[in-house]
Amino acid sequence: MAVLFLAALAAVAVPSPAAAHPFGDPQTVSIARDEQRPDIVRVRWRVGGPDDLTLLGVSLGLLPSDRVLLDGAVDYRTSDPAVIAASERFAAYLLERITVGDGPRLCPGVVAPVTALARVGASVDYTCPGSVDRVSVAVRMLTDLNPAYRAMATGPDGQRAVYGSGDDSHDWALVGGAPTLASGTSLGRSAAVQIAAVVGGFLLVAIGALLVARRLRRRGVVA
Repeated sequence: MAVLFLAALAAVAVPSPAAAHPFGDPQTVSIARDEQRPDIVRVRWRVGGPDDLTLLGVSLGLLPSDRVLLDGAVDYRTSDPAVIAASERFAAYLLERITVGDGPRLCPGVVAPVTALARVGASVDYTCPGSVDRVSVAVRMLTDLNPAYRAMATGPDGQRAVYGSGDDSHDWALVGGAPTLASGTSLGRSAAVQIAAVVGGFLLVAIGALLVARRLRRRGVVA
Protein backbone atom coordinates (compact mmCIF):
# COMPACT_ATOMS: atom_id res chain seq x y z
CA MET A 1 0.00 0.00 0.00
CA ALA A 2 2.82 2.39 0.93
CA VAL A 3 4.53 1.77 -2.42
CA LEU A 4 1.32 2.42 -4.32
CA PHE A 5 0.69 5.63 -2.40
CA LEU A 6 4.23 6.93 -2.97
CA ALA A 7 4.00 6.14 -6.67
CA ALA A 8 0.69 7.95 -6.95
CA LEU A 9 2.06 10.88 -4.95
CA ALA A 10 5.05 11.15 -7.26
CA ALA A 11 2.74 11.25 -10.27
CA VAL A 12 1.07 14.35 -8.81
CA ALA A 13 4.20 16.03 -7.46
CA VAL A 14 6.08 15.70 -10.77
CA PRO A 15 3.57 16.55 -13.50
CA SER A 16 4.02 15.32 -17.03
CA PRO A 17 4.46 17.89 -19.81
CA ALA A 18 0.76 17.59 -20.61
CA ALA A 19 -0.15 18.60 -17.04
CA ALA A 20 2.55 21.21 -16.47
CA HIS A 21 0.27 24.07 -17.46
CA PRO A 22 -1.55 25.98 -16.15
CA PHE A 23 -1.10 24.30 -12.77
CA GLY A 24 2.69 24.33 -12.71
CA ASP A 25 4.82 27.20 -11.43
CA PRO A 26 2.83 30.46 -11.54
CA GLN A 27 3.84 33.50 -13.54
CA THR A 28 5.49 36.27 -11.54
CA VAL A 29 5.09 40.03 -11.87
CA SER A 30 6.98 42.84 -10.13
CA ILE A 31 5.75 46.43 -10.02
CA ALA A 32 7.83 49.48 -9.08
CA ARG A 33 8.26 53.17 -9.81
CA ASP A 34 11.46 54.26 -11.53
CA GLU A 35 13.75 55.87 -8.96
CA GLN A 36 14.94 58.53 -11.39
CA ARG A 37 11.65 59.12 -13.21
CA PRO A 38 8.64 59.21 -10.85
CA ASP A 39 6.31 59.28 -13.86
CA ILE A 40 7.46 55.84 -15.03
CA VAL A 41 6.06 52.56 -13.68
CA ARG A 42 8.14 49.49 -14.46
CA VAL A 43 6.43 46.11 -14.69
CA ARG A 44 8.47 42.95 -15.12
CA TRP A 45 6.75 39.72 -16.16
CA ARG A 46 8.26 36.24 -16.03
CA VAL A 47 6.63 33.04 -17.24
CA GLY A 48 6.08 30.15 -14.84
CA GLY A 49 7.29 27.27 -17.02
CA PRO A 50 9.15 27.26 -20.35
CA ASP A 51 6.48 25.09 -21.97
CA ASP A 52 4.02 27.95 -21.32
CA LEU A 53 6.18 30.09 -23.59
CA THR A 54 5.86 27.49 -26.32
CA LEU A 55 2.09 27.51 -25.92
CA LEU A 56 2.11 31.29 -26.20
CA GLY A 57 4.36 31.14 -29.25
CA VAL A 58 1.97 28.74 -30.98
CA SER A 59 -0.99 30.96 -30.04
CA LEU A 60 0.73 34.02 -31.52
CA GLY A 61 1.58 32.15 -34.72
CA LEU A 62 5.32 32.32 -34.02
CA LEU A 63 5.80 28.57 -33.65
CA PRO A 64 4.26 25.71 -35.65
CA SER A 65 1.00 24.32 -34.28
CA ASP A 66 2.33 20.75 -34.22
CA ARG A 67 4.55 21.72 -31.28
CA VAL A 68 1.48 21.11 -29.12
CA LEU A 69 0.71 17.41 -29.39
CA LEU A 70 -2.74 15.84 -29.52
CA ASP A 71 -2.53 14.70 -25.90
CA GLY A 72 -1.75 18.25 -24.77
CA ALA A 73 1.98 17.71 -24.27
CA VAL A 74 4.23 20.55 -25.41
CA ASP A 75 7.34 20.08 -27.53
CA TYR A 76 9.48 22.81 -25.94
CA ARG A 77 12.79 23.71 -27.52
CA THR A 78 15.52 25.90 -26.09
CA SER A 79 15.30 28.22 -29.10
CA ASP A 80 11.63 29.07 -28.41
CA PRO A 81 12.20 31.97 -25.96
CA ALA A 82 14.48 33.80 -28.39
CA VAL A 83 12.00 33.41 -31.26
CA ILE A 84 9.19 34.81 -29.13
CA ALA A 85 11.23 37.62 -27.56
CA ALA A 86 12.30 38.96 -30.96
CA SER A 87 8.74 39.22 -32.26
CA GLU A 88 6.68 42.40 -32.42
CA ARG A 89 3.63 40.21 -31.86
CA PHE A 90 4.92 39.30 -28.42
CA ALA A 91 5.60 42.95 -27.59
CA ALA A 92 2.07 43.86 -28.70
CA TYR A 93 0.67 40.98 -26.63
CA LEU A 94 2.49 42.25 -23.53
CA LEU A 95 1.14 45.77 -23.98
CA GLU A 96 -2.38 44.44 -24.55
CA ARG A 97 -2.41 42.03 -21.59
CA ILE A 98 -0.60 44.24 -19.04
CA THR A 99 -1.90 47.77 -18.58
CA VAL A 100 -1.16 50.54 -16.07
CA GLY A 101 -3.68 53.22 -15.23
CA ASP A 102 -3.24 56.51 -13.38
CA GLY A 103 -6.84 57.10 -12.41
CA PRO A 104 -8.98 57.00 -15.57
CA ARG A 105 -5.94 57.48 -17.82
CA LEU A 106 -3.92 54.60 -19.25
CA CYS A 107 -0.15 55.05 -19.27
CA PRO A 108 1.45 54.07 -22.61
CA GLY A 109 4.10 51.38 -22.36
CA VAL A 110 7.36 50.56 -24.11
CA VAL A 111 8.79 47.04 -24.01
CA ALA A 112 12.49 46.96 -23.11
CA PRO A 113 14.81 44.78 -25.22
CA VAL A 114 14.40 41.17 -24.10
CA THR A 115 17.60 39.14 -23.77
CA ALA A 116 16.65 36.11 -21.65
CA LEU A 117 12.89 35.70 -21.77
CA ALA A 118 12.61 32.31 -20.06
CA ARG A 119 15.09 33.08 -17.28
CA VAL A 120 14.74 36.83 -16.67
CA GLY A 121 11.41 37.71 -18.25
CA ALA A 122 10.27 40.85 -20.04
CA SER A 123 10.12 44.41 -18.71
CA VAL A 124 7.75 47.19 -19.74
CA ASP A 125 8.07 50.88 -18.82
CA TYR A 126 4.77 52.76 -18.61
CA THR A 127 4.99 56.55 -18.78
CA CYS A 128 2.21 58.36 -16.92
CA PRO A 129 1.23 62.04 -17.38
CA GLY A 130 3.03 63.02 -14.17
CA SER A 131 4.54 61.71 -10.96
CA VAL A 132 2.44 58.80 -9.68
CA ASP A 133 2.07 57.54 -6.11
CA ARG A 134 -0.66 54.98 -6.79
CA VAL A 135 -1.60 53.10 -9.94
CA SER A 136 -3.98 50.39 -11.06
CA VAL A 137 -2.20 47.53 -12.82
CA ALA A 138 -4.10 44.90 -14.82
CA VAL A 139 -2.41 41.61 -15.71
CA ARG A 140 -4.12 39.18 -18.08
CA MET A 141 -1.13 37.22 -19.32
CA LEU A 142 -1.97 33.74 -20.66
CA THR A 143 -5.53 33.74 -19.29
CA ASP A 144 -6.72 33.93 -22.89
CA LEU A 145 -5.07 30.51 -23.35
CA ASN A 146 -6.56 29.05 -20.18
CA PRO A 147 -8.47 30.95 -17.46
CA ALA A 148 -6.78 28.84 -14.77
CA TYR A 149 -3.45 30.65 -15.19
CA ARG A 150 -2.34 32.76 -12.19
CA ALA A 151 0.33 35.41 -11.70
CA MET A 152 1.93 36.11 -8.33
CA ALA A 153 2.72 39.83 -8.09
CA THR A 154 4.93 41.87 -5.75
CA GLY A 155 5.23 45.62 -5.27
CA PRO A 156 6.91 48.23 -3.03
CA ASP A 157 6.99 47.73 0.75
CA GLY A 158 6.10 44.04 0.57
CA GLN A 159 2.80 44.45 -1.27
CA ARG A 160 1.53 41.25 -2.83
CA ALA A 161 -1.40 40.15 -4.97
CA VAL A 162 -2.53 37.21 -7.08
CA TYR A 163 -3.82 37.92 -10.57
CA GLY A 164 -6.23 35.55 -12.26
CA SER A 165 -9.16 35.41 -14.62
CA GLY A 166 -11.93 37.58 -13.19
CA ASP A 167 -9.48 39.14 -10.73
CA ASP A 168 -7.08 40.82 -13.10
CA SER A 169 -6.74 44.35 -11.72
CA HIS A 170 -5.16 45.60 -8.48
CA ASP A 171 -4.22 48.98 -7.03
CA TRP A 172 -0.62 49.51 -5.94
CA ALA A 173 0.89 52.19 -3.69
CA LEU A 174 4.23 53.11 -5.21
CA VAL A 175 5.49 55.33 -2.40
CA GLY A 176 5.23 54.61 1.34
CA GLY A 177 1.99 52.71 1.04
CA ALA A 178 0.46 49.38 1.95
CA PRO A 179 -1.62 47.09 -0.26
CA THR A 180 -5.25 48.00 -0.56
CA LEU A 181 -7.86 45.86 1.17
CA ALA A 182 -9.04 44.59 -2.19
CA SER A 183 -5.56 43.38 -3.11
CA GLY A 184 -5.00 41.68 0.22
CA THR A 185 -8.40 40.01 0.10
CA SER A 186 -7.82 38.80 -3.44
CA LEU A 187 -4.45 37.37 -2.46
CA GLY A 188 -5.93 35.32 0.35
CA ARG A 189 -8.89 34.13 -1.67
CA SER A 190 -6.90 33.20 -4.78
CA ALA A 191 -4.13 31.52 -2.82
CA ALA A 192 -6.70 29.54 -0.85
CA VAL A 193 -8.33 28.34 -4.07
CA GLN A 194 -5.00 27.16 -5.48
CA ILE A 195 -4.00 25.43 -2.25
CA ALA A 196 -7.39 23.74 -2.00
CA ALA A 197 -7.05 22.46 -5.56
CA VAL A 198 -3.62 20.98 -4.87
CA VAL A 199 -4.68 19.42 -1.56
CA GLY A 200 -7.79 18.02 -3.22
CA GLY A 201 -5.64 16.40 -5.89
CA PHE A 202 -3.44 14.73 -3.27
CA LEU A 203 -6.49 13.44 -1.42
CA LEU A 204 -8.00 11.99 -4.57
CA VAL A 205 -4.76 10.19 -5.40
CA ALA A 206 -4.45 8.86 -1.84
CA ILE A 207 -8.04 7.59 -1.85
CA GLY A 208 -7.52 5.95 -5.24
CA ALA A 209 -4.34 4.23 -4.05
CA LEU A 210 -6.14 2.99 -0.93
CA LEU A 211 -9.01 1.53 -2.99
CA VAL A 212 -6.58 -0.21 -5.35
CA ALA A 213 -4.67 -1.67 -2.41
CA ARG A 214 -7.86 -2.99 -0.82
CA ARG A 215 -9.00 -4.55 -4.09
CA LEU A 216 -5.65 -6.28 -4.54
CA ARG A 217 -5.76 -7.51 -0.95
CA ARG A 218 -9.25 -8.96 -1.45
CA ARG A 219 -8.15 -10.71 -4.61
CA GLY A 220 -5.26 -12.21 -2.70
CA VAL A 221 -7.60 -13.51 0.00
CA VAL A 222 -9.98 -14.99 -2.56
CA ALA A 223 -7.13 -16.66 -4.41
